[in-house]
Amino acid sequence: MLRGGANLALGSVVSRLTGFARSAMIVAALGTGLFADGYNVANTVPNILYILLIGGALNSVLVPQLVRAARRDADGGAGYTDRLLTAVGTLLLVLTLGAVLAAPAIVSAYSDYDGAQRELTIALTRMCLPQIFFYGVFALVGEVLNSRARFGPMAWTPILNNVVVIAVFGAFLVVAHDVRDAHGITPEQVRLLGLGTTLGIVVQACALVPFLRAAGVRWRPRFDWRGHGLGAPLRMAGWAVAMVGVSQSGYWLVTRLAVEVSDQATRAGVRHGVGYTAYSNAQLLWIVPHGVVTVSIATMLMPRLSRAAADGRPAALRDLISRGLRLNALVIVPVSFLFLSLGPQVTAVVFQHGITTEADTRAMGWMLTAFAPGLIAYSAQYVIQRGLYAVQDARTPFWGNVASTACGAVLAVVAYHTLPAPWAVTGMAAGYSVAQVAGLLWPAIVLRRRLGGFDTLRVVRTHLGLAIVSAAAGGGSWVFARWCAHMWGTGPGAAFAALAGGVALFVALTAPVAYPLSKRLRPPPRTPAPAAPTPDAPSGRHRRA
Repeated sequence: MLRGGANLALGSVVSRLTGFARSAMIVAALGTGLFADGYNVANTVPNILYILLIGGALNSVLVPQLVRAARRDADGGAGYTDRLLTAVGTLLLVLTLGAVLAAPAIVSAYSDYDGAQRELTIALTRMCLPQIFFYGVFALVGEVLNSRARFGPMAWTPILNNVVVIAVFGAFLVVAHDVRDAHGITPEQVRLLGLGTTLGIVVQACALVPFLRAAGVRWRPRFDWRGHGLGAPLRMAGWAVAMVGVSQSGYWLVTRLAVEVSDQATRAGVRHGVGYTAYSNAQLLWIVPHGVVTVSIATMLMPRLSRAAADGRPAALRDLISRGLRLNALVIVPVSFLFLSLGPQVTAVVFQHGITTEADTRAMGWMLTAFAPGLIAYSAQYVIQRGLYAVQDARTPFWGNVASTACGAVLAVVAYHTLPAPWAVTGMAAGYSVAQVAGLLWPAIVLRRRLGGFDTLRVVRTHLGLAIVSAAAGGGSWVFARWCAHMWGTGPGAAFAALAGGVALFVALTAPVAYPLSKRLRPPPRTPAPAAPTPDAPSGRHRRA
């Protein structure tokens, strides 16, 4: 996994770095207030709807079914792949058309905007909703490639999307640098934002298609869906879609509450962003290590887990899950403590540009700090879910998600009603963090029972050891950041110095523990098979000394 995932992880890192540049450009152009919230609602809704309607099923169900078909069918799963691509592509097209027609109702579901703000958000949403189809094409083609151990393209092509959006917002900064609200924007500028953003995902999806042929897939549309084994993935997909529906209902609640907090804060004279845009930007940073490390590990694991499950090898499943969890902890545990200690410095370096102020990034930083502890449970839960999907159990992840979402929703409502506007959304982020632990427990218990354990003691010991060392290192980094603020203030330069020095100190303190662990997790080198005798190389029995 360490060697095979290098290209995948590198692609994820470059993609995330360009994603930072993309987010920084958007914040520089739109700020973090009500105007930016309108764009972010419009641009986030297609992704939410895609995940809600079909994306969760594609990401969790497809690889195990494709691997089983390849091992079961005489044609190596080619016909099964053709039918699955055709069926899902047709469904994506229908869902996308329906969503575009329902744009005003969708905006009403996610906000209480009126007047020019509502009209702007509806216009942007209509232009962004076609992204649903292209998100689906990207995921569908990517999972087919992953099932054939072609992991790189899906990690690298999102960079093209980021480059397109960076160019779009660079152009917007030039032509609309004085626009600050929905009243000052022209129809041409709205089209630049909406259609330009959608163009990014179109390029990302289309760039992935040529890799199908390189992987030996010659897709042709097939509509003879009955009697060809599509029932099993549909049943699993039902649980996956239900799980995503529960999750997105919680996200919808937080979005509504955060948008309302932003509106209340603006009316109360709070000039910096403390609402939905600040929350989503902090969460974007928080999810980066998960996307780079955990998703890369899980992507590499999924075909192996599926093959082990299809072949009835529980010992191999246990070993893969244990190794995946411990390998994931090597990065995720330290990074979560790094976010906990240096949250405001991270957000200042990434987002304090253009019209975004120090107060804006400080609010985002506290949200990132609140998110930080939940990263460990969130990422461990993701690996465990892949083990359950490999053994065709989609029900347990659903109930784990119900527990997580219910806990997060209750804590978000409590934060909204008990905390002042500048701190309410930070409280929601903390509630989300706590909820991840609730979502981890039940899936972990069920998978452990099904597999007869997964080396639980060693997994827990690895996490605890890394947590103790990371807590001490995080404390040192926090003290260093406070010293930098005392010496040089809290501007972008001081934040960069505090972040660079704090990270260097953190790495120096954690590396002596993390590096030996990483060496122990590396798989033993494969022993090459002895070469077969060739006509030009006589066997040893006839060889002379």
